[in-house]
Amino acid sequence: VDAKNRMFVPAKFKEALGASFKVTYNDFNKCILVYSDAEWEKYEKKISQLPSLQFEDFIRTIYSNTVDVQVDSQGRIIIPQFLKEKVDIQKNVIVMGVGSHLEIWSQEVYAEKQKSVDMDKIKNLMMELGF
Repeated sequence: VDAKNRMFVPAKFKEALGASFKVTYNDFNKCILVYSDAEWEKYEKKISQLPSLQFEDFIRTIYSNTVDVQVDSQGRIIIPQFLKEKVDIQKNVIVMGVGSHLEIWSQEVYAEKQKSVDMDKIKNLMMELGF
């Protein structure tokens, strides 16, 4: 991420995302979530089915922290400053596909997260699922 909060969208994800898409954040994991417009519509459909009184803080948080971004002519997006701050992005990021969306992690935050991953637990879950 450069000084103007721009980052290149990896080529392998550009086509799936399109020219504009949604970015928000996951406070639990301290990463930015990236959704294509089509995937965001599916996500919004799930949100709209939640009982509003019970989930009003969740719904408000999601919508108030979600931004439309566009890919510029050089293949970059601007990560809003407030999202960078929420997930502790300084300069280097890790971008990964996670099923229906992408995650953008601060390299340092991701390295710290990986220290707490219980590989035995993952192995056991994979075995239970038949992998």
